Amino acid sequence: MATYRYRAATATGVLRSGALEAASRADVIQDLRRLGLMPIETVETSAPATATASVKPNGKTRQAMINAIGELAVLLQAGLTLDRALAVCVENILHPGVKAVFAAVHARVKEGAPLSRAMAESPALFPPVASAMSEAGEADGRLGASLARLADSLDRAEALRQTVVSSLVYPAMLVVVATSVILVMLLVVVPQFEGLFADAHGKLPFATRAVMAASDGVRHYGWLGVIAIGLALFSLRQWLRRPGVRLAFDRSVLGLPQIGPLVINAQTAAFARTLGSLVDGGVPLPTALAIAQRSVSNAHMASEIGKVAAGLKEGGGLSGPLAASGVFPPMALSFLRTGEETAQLGQMLGRLADVLDRAVRSTIQRILAILTPAITVFMGAVVATVIASIMSAILGFNDLALAP
Repeated sequence: MATYRYRAATATGVLRSGALEAASRADVIQDLRRLGLMPIETVETSAPATATASVKPNGKTRQAMINAIGELAVLLQAGLTLDRALAVCVENILHPGVKAVFAAVHARVKEGAPLSRAMAESPALFPPVASAMSEAGEADGRLGASLARLADSLDRAEALRQTVVSSLVYPAMLVVVATSVILVMLLVVVPQFEGLFADAHGKLPFATRAVMAASDGVRHYGWLGVIAIGLALFSLRQWLRRPGVRLAFDRSVLGLPQIGPLVINAQTAAFARTLGSLVDGGVPLPTALAIAQRSVSNAHMASEIGKVAAGLKEGGGLSGPLAASGVFPPMALSFLRTGEETAQLGQMLGRLADVLDRAVRSTIQRILAILTPAITVFMGAVVATVIASIMSAILGFNDLALAP
């Protein structure tokens, strides 16, 4: 996949520029026409090697990027020129990788490139919505306000992502501790009693024999289990990379109890926030919908949004086709209909994203309230089983010695 910089015209003659990732120039032209644009120029490009190599997509880089965009918006709204505002931002950024990317963006702007194009040339850091919002702000002369909306939208999305990750830290640590305790019991504690029970192994209680067999299996064949699990995970990852398999898997995830509604709400919130920001920023709805589709990681939902985007170019609506897809919650469809009827689609999408964010947080807290004690009880039950099996054999040792 290569990155192509393009210039194209809308049906009304408005010039658009940006960047797309595609396998060839012909694919870029096809994608542009699918978005309702008339291609004028497509040039293969790439982000500066030093800047791209220095950025690793993680929470710290995303938050540093969001903070820098917010600061840039404030500086532009205060009356500074774009050149001077970017220079100040670069000086204030502490993250080395993000600082390098913004320095490269500043250099491209000084060469005469628009900010939207400079951002599109650094896809390792800037999501597609960033270049689209910047381009819309450049078109209507309100770049500062557009970047402020972009920073707010990205900040809310990152806050939700961090909430989900933080909520999973404690259960993950609990699983690690539980696994460690069980392994210590099987690898260290249980083997201490093998010599004691060696002469009466066949007369031991079933639970004791099972625990000792498990200990023996982990000690002698545990490395084979680790390799098998690693190979299974690798094979599963490669298998899920197939488009058809990924589509079927993501469709099945949406039908799972508890997990399915959580995924639907989280994906819909990300989609609504991105689409609402683009619409408020002045990006045409078909283009905004195609960009917002990239914020949805569930392949099935993204596929249904792609069908709706294709229908928009033929004069179709938004809420009707999304309702027909059957993958969006009824509340989201209600917000969309209200937004279309009142000509306040962007505002209603923002409110929808806020409501769904709260629903996602509530669902996660409810799941964790069930999952955390369940893990604790399971760990206690396993440890109690091991101890009880050993103690029952020890307490019955005299009976074992007297048995014929």
